[in-house]
Amino acid sequence: MGNLLDLPIRERIEKLADVIAKGGDEAQKIRRLPEETKDALIDAGIFRFAMPVELGGEDATITETVDIIADICAIDASVGWNVMLGSEINAMAAGGMDPELAKEVFLESPRTVMCGGGGPGSQPSYAIKQEDGSYKVWGETTFISGVHNSEWCFMGAPIMENDAPLLDDDGNVIIKMFFLNKSEFEIIDSWDVAGLRGSGSHSVRAEGANVPAKYVDVDLVAMPAHYTNPVFRVPVPLRLAYNKAAVAIGIARGAIDAFVDLAHNKVPMLSPSKLMDRPIAQIKLAECEAKYRAAYAYLMTALRDVEDELNAGTDMPGAAVTQNARLACIYAGNACMEVVDTIHNAAGTSASYMANPLERKLRDAHGAATHRWIAHPLYQDLGSILMGNEATPEFAGTGGPALGAKLKRDGTV
Repeated sequence: MGNLLDLPIRERIEKLADVIAKGGDEAQKIRRLPEETKDALIDAGIFRFAMPVELGGEDATITETVDIIADICAIDASVGWNVMLGSEINAMAAGGMDPELAKEVFLESPRTVMCGGGGPGSQPSYAIKQEDGSYKVWGETTFISGVHNSEWCFMGAPIMENDAPLLDDDGNVIIKMFFLNKSEFEIIDSWDVAGLRGSGSHSVRAEGANVPAKYVDVDLVAMPAHYTNPVFRVPVPLRLAYNKAAVAIGIARGAIDAFVDLAHNKVPMLSPSKLMDRPIAQIKLAECEAKYRAAYAYLMTALRDVEDELNAGTDMPGAAVTQNARLACIYAGNACMEVVDTIHNAAGTSASYMANPLERKLRDAHGAATHRWIAHPLYQDLGSILMGNEATPEFAGTGGPALGAKLKRDGTV
């Protein structure tokens, strides 16, 4: 295969198509990314494309990131989800990490992949500062995609002092994303699902995990970032949203292509001709191609507007471009799910067989579209803003409740 690192990343992905497809098949069985697939992707630099060049990355832009993730997800969404999450967390952590420590973490260990974020687990998290400046962390976090691939995991936890949460000057509970090495946490086998089955989104449990003092200031999101790429000035909710939309875009593209392949070979029961020659198949294909292209075009146009504003020198994208980009992400996720639903139905009974790629893509499309950052209930938030109501922080271009947001005394964000 030669030295893949000499090729542009999208060409590397094309060269790895068979590896990705095989890994995706195995991931369905073991519910996580196979080690050999992970190693092949790391060897090709795939997990680092969004990181700064100074740390061994490729400084991908927002729109480049969407295309890269979509290319992988068109082949297999579970493999693509692992890459999306690992590259996302790697880059977010690197952006604000002390540059010298970042070189130690990423350059001295060039195969490093990170995970984190997630949701609350059955054991509430908390952290206690130790006399030597380190912290010990207890708790459980759910939905930690790619945890088996990762050297480090971020776990959010409030800091406790004298058996009570520590408050800042404004009376908010201080919650920090703690940087845990894999030697300090346990993986709980909890990911047994249909859609995105191979994403390895299991739970993580810490029982007094040690965070050495040198890592205490490492956070998943720290601004201002140490690098000039505008990606590092994108508010967390928007960044998480466009990466998830990219997965949905890739799944839809892969489903359309798989349908065309099937239609060239399938002769429906009691039909004198192939599926490709039936008017209903042609109509549905054209409709789905149009909806897919519309979703992709809207997403990329909205994200280019974000890039343009950031390249012009703003600290963060403003409210208008943020809201438009979030709406584009929500539309992409849900429109692409509808595309796959229609394609699956048009394919007939053949699509129901486990060996048919459309069966998995149907499950994956629904898995992507229901993710918190692009799920259809968010239409209500955007619709409220369009009606003239005030935007919440998540949609105001100022950040929002994600990955370590502070809580008020009453428990609200």
